[in-house]
Amino acid sequence: MDYASFSEKLAAVSAINIVPFHCETKDINWEGLEENINFLIKHGLKVIVSNGNTGEFYGLPLAEAKEVTKKVVEIVDGRATVIAGIGYSVGTAIELGKAAQRDGADGVMIHQPIHPYITEDGAVDYFKNIINELDIPSVIYFKNPNLSDDVIHRLAPLEKFAGVKYAINDLQRLTKAIRQTPKSSNIAWICGTAEKWAPFFHHSGTVGFTSGLVNVNPEKSLVLFDALQEGDQQLVWDIWEEILPFENLRAKYNDGNNVVVIKEAMEQLGLTAGITREPVGPLHENDKKELFTILNKWSKISKTQA
Repeated sequence: MDYASFSEKLAAVSAINIVPFHCETKDINWEGLEENINFLIKHGLKVIVSNGNTGEFYGLPLAEAKEVTKKVVEIVDGRATVIAGIGYSVGTAIELGKAAQRDGADGVMIHQPIHPYITEDGAVDYFKNIINELDIPSVIYFKNPNLSDDVIHRLAPLEKFAGVKYAINDLQRLTKAIRQTPKSSNIAWICGTAEKWAPFFHHSGTVGFTSGLVNVNPEKSLVLFDALQEGDQQLVWDIWEEILPFENLRAKYNDGNNVVVIKEAMEQLGLTAGITREPVGPLHENDKKELFTILNKWSKISKTQA
């Protein structure tokens, strides 16, 4: 495999698809998942990440996580690059990664370890052992500010290490980390905190950003990406200002609203999303009203639907 070419594909908006659940049973709505994936592809998304946090990865038993990736690969059918989220213990992550590899995923995203006790050497070994056991390339999700960026630099020589979803909102740190990474590495740096931070990360050297907003309004995400690529600063900040209230609403309650705002917005727009699984509860009524106001400003729904 040409791992460098894979890294080049990450210069894009990485769509983190939702997983719709039936309201009564909380079982996966597989027809809704197909609608969601086709919606993303129809609107021009070239990278789709199954089993991301917006896809409620940690609310899925392992069998479901494997099946979600398998279904996403089948639905995409070569029309976009599919990256499968994997995680938990090293052994579990490898199991999920090999299943994704077997089912045709193009790469994996290794979630940040959730173990309460983590050391830098241990983090390096965690990522390295998973990366080395898979044939397809890996992106690592890096969001623990207590780990130094030396973790990334120590992994950089690995050929199959294709990218970093960097989710620490420290611009000086990010800039330094990118500048200290050897040019010979295959690493694509991706803003892991979505549209709210994408313009700032872009100026530090990232080549793309992840997005949950694309499940609701992919046009705004893609306009922002194109404006960043073209250096159209006026458009960048205009579109950023439009998106900001939505992303701020998702960030409430220590990011507790992250997924439920996406799903509620989709439902208000007539898209299939359903409910969230525990530990995420329904959206508060005041937040629903704020969300409706945002969507109405985007001219996506009329006041008569309130």
